[in-house]
Amino acid sequence: MLSKKWAFFALIVLVGSVVLTACQGETKEVEVTRVVKETVTQKETVVQKETVVEKETVVQKETVVQKETVVETVVQPPAEETTQKPSTLVVCEGQEPDTMYIYGGSMLAATQVQQAIYDGPIDNRTFGYQPIILEKLPSLADGDAVIETVTAQAGDTVVDDAGDPVTLEEGVMIRPAGCRSTDCAVEFAGEPVEMDQMVVTYKLKEGLTWSDGEPLTAYDSVYSFGLYMDPDTPNPTRYTGEHTASYEATDDLTAVWTGLPGFMDSTYFINFFQPLPEHAWGNMTALELVEAEESSRTPIGWGPYNIDEWVAGDHISLSKNDLYWRADEGLPKFDNVIYRFVGENSNANIAALLAGECDIVDQTSGLENQSELLLELQASGQVNATFVTGTVWEHADYGITSVDSYQRPDFFGDVRTRRAIAMCMDRQAVVDTVLFGQSVVIDTYLPPEHPLYNPDVAHYDFDVEAASALFDEIGWIDDDGDPATPRVAQGVEGIADGTALEFNYWTTNATQRQQATQVLQASMAQCGIKANLEYWDSTEYFADGPEGPLFGRHFDIGQFAWLTGVQPPCDLYLTKQTPSEDTGWAGQNDPGFSDPEYDAACNAALQALPGEPAYDQNHLEAQRIFAEQLPVVPLYLRLKLAATRPDMLNFIMDPTENSEFWNIEEFDIATQ
Repeated sequence: MLSKKWAFFALIVLVGSVVLTACQGETKEVEVTRVVKETVTQKETVVQKETVVEKETVVQKETVVQKETVVETVVQPPAEETTQKPSTLVVCEGQEPDTMYIYGGSMLAATQVQQAIYDGPIDNRTFGYQPIILEKLPSLADGDAVIETVTAQAGDTVVDDAGDPVTLEEGVMIRPAGCRSTDCAVEFAGEPVEMDQMVVTYKLKEGLTWSDGEPLTAYDSVYSFGLYMDPDTPNPTRYTGEHTASYEATDDLTAVWTGLPGFMDSTYFINFFQPLPEHAWGNMTALELVEAEESSRTPIGWGPYNIDEWVAGDHISLSKNDLYWRADEGLPKFDNVIYRFVGENSNANIAALLAGECDIVDQTSGLENQSELLLELQASGQVNATFVTGTVWEHADYGITSVDSYQRPDFFGDVRTRRAIAMCMDRQAVVDTVLFGQSVVIDTYLPPEHPLYNPDVAHYDFDVEAASALFDEIGWIDDDGDPATPRVAQGVEGIADGTALEFNYWTTNATQRQQATQVLQASMAQCGIKANLEYWDSTEYFADGPEGPLFGRHFDIGQFAWLTGVQPPCDLYLTKQTPSEDTGWAGQNDPGFSDPEYDAACNAALQALPGEPAYDQNHLEAQRIFAEQLPVVPLYLRLKLAATRPDMLNFIMDPTENSEFWNIEEFDIATQ
């Protein structure tokens, strides 16, 4: 508590210095009119004038002297000032965006601004999807999505039984029409075969326009799809596009997506591509658009605001879009928005919020290490702090199968060892201390609130005694009775006797991760595990293989986070997702985990449709196998944390919507 109090004291001093500087550096002159009542005893009258000039803390008075006049003066105070709502919203961001081009980068800092210039087209809130500029989400039940039967023949591109796009040839395993699982898959023998194909129709709302006045049409969405698929566009994954047979506009308001034969997409209803302005960008190539000012710095949109300027290293300023399609609802509420780039110094950013220099300090601003202080400030009514567990889940990955060049004992090949280590990680202590009780310990890649979460999976409580018994069973022995020294191998399969239970534990140099790993290191030591912590620059840590430690698969335990959305991300740990030289180091399965039962359950879930029994059943089964086999230790849900002035209205952080600015057009200040 001593360090917290000193931190709080330092913050108060910082805030005070900010306010004092403001007072000394700005001069305001205000002439105040006062009512004067005069009682005259002579015929000659000289009216007294009293003018007050206020310069912040200095008050000067000036009086015209009256001669031979008796004046009785009654001074009335000036009328109370009425508080006016600000016309400009100031957002303080911890990072400067890399680009505004939606296919040019993926920084959250960029998404925060993009939410102001675009609106939708589809939002992702509370583990569901909402149409914004579409009339509705298509559905099989309503008939705007259908499954047609088509004839496929040799040479056609189809999706095989494993869910991959392939050229149809003899020997390929496919699912014929009506088949929804591997059980009914057949081997293509060369003769034409009937297969299922999804066709989905999307309808735009009428009257949408770009902020320059040009109509927004379905053709702009098709243009966007073309850029998405262009090889010069730096898009890391084109999964949807690679599973698409065609995407076309049939009129100004209608776009039609057609999947490859055999592809049953469980999220078919969101395969509408965000429109981009072909009329403004159509004369540039996909490569030129990556760097062009019109696309990367000041793109036009259809949302509540337009970008006016981007001052590198300082701010982006926006003004109200008068052509916004919801303008007749009185939206947006602010005339202007300024995104200031303030860095990730949490003390300075909280001080700026208290001093009125920021209306919102967003989740990129490094507030996580000041959670306790923000809770105190909120309790005293000085700020509103928003904590949401969200869908970003922190995990510690075992290097189950490393690349051949990374030589170390096979610590993690035995699932029992993986389970014992998990029981030695006091994850609840991390939640209670580092996250101040605002998060939860998790058991799978889904948060407990997810509608497809399996509550019956294996759970690993912090239990030194049970973990020690399991280590003894495996052959990891405490040979000296000193828990401060690591256990050693005696009869552990595949590991030389006398090998110490000692390995590297790596993560990024983010403060919260350093705090979390130190708690976990101390708890593992109670079991006789020596974990050697090392903190990496994120650029090196997340580099592609073969150089990057994670995705080059040369690490022992590596901690980081993945994002879970509405669709459960079981595909992260499919065998085919293992990065290797053969795959060009693509894929996210950095542990190198491979389990045929898991692959089968996950693939079956991914190829089933919502509402079909196989969809729910296989997602639940994939989680069960995941928790049993434990390729990674799920640690806790990362917090999404932002703070606002106490009178901010309609600021809502959602678990599944990545950005807290999804409804920026509705942000407002409470009137007094």
